[in-house]
Amino acid sequence: MRDNTYNSTFITYDDDATWLITYADLMTIMLVFFVLLYTLAFFEKEQYRRAVETIKVQIEDDENLIGLMELMEIPETVDTQITIEDITGLHSREKSLFENITKFARSNKQKENISTRILDGKIIVSIKGKALFNSGSASLNSTAISIFDEIILILYDYPEYNINIKGHTDNTPISTAIFPSNWELSAVRATTVLKYLVSKGVKPRRLTATGYGEVMPLLPNTSEENRAQNRRVEFVLEKNGTRN
Repeated sequence: MRDNTYNSTFITYDDDATWLITYADLMTIMLVFFVLLYTLAFFEKEQYRRAVETIKVQIEDDENLIGLMELMEIPETVDTQITIEDITGLHSREKSLFENITKFARSNKQKENISTRILDGKIIVSIKGKALFNSGSASLNSTAISIFDEIILILYDYPEYNINIKGHTDNTPISTAIFPSNWELSAVRATTVLKYLVSKGVKPRRLTATGYGEVMPLLPNTSEENRAQNRRVEFVLEKNGTRN
């Protein structure tokens, strides 16, 4: 009888103590939660931003890392979301287009005339005016035809991109019967390029043409070399969200 009473008491004690396991788990979870809150309270966003900027400075010359650089940008708002395209594709279409255009721009024939860059999410292809037009003229020369034909071949594969053609001049005044000022010259040059692209099968709804004259120089117009850089035609390629 004494043995049975002892065993019964022991079993009852084990049953009553099981709540300690649940209680211990709850305390552990709460401890982890408050440690996490404490960590977030002292998170230094500016230090992280500076660290990211340091990395970006080191890799900014490598166009193959464009996707990575875009993902490293710190969102301005807390609710900014990363899309599936960001995670899986690293903007694969943008990257592919930029690489193809840059490869052509760096070819031996055109590396002195064409440059590429990305600004505000847009791909900008800049072509020196001397490679496209004679001085004071808006008629395409033979070099322009070969350049545009190569670019058009690339753009055929990216119909979801709109093409804004921008004409620019230096600040040297011009006044002729055809072009009273640099505004008219830059506008007609941009329109001439647009017409050529349409003649080669690029859909007109993808295209716009704008003349900016001398008001948006790349460099100060303080030397002939700088003025030559400012005389240019730019293709601004921007994704329109839908395929044409």
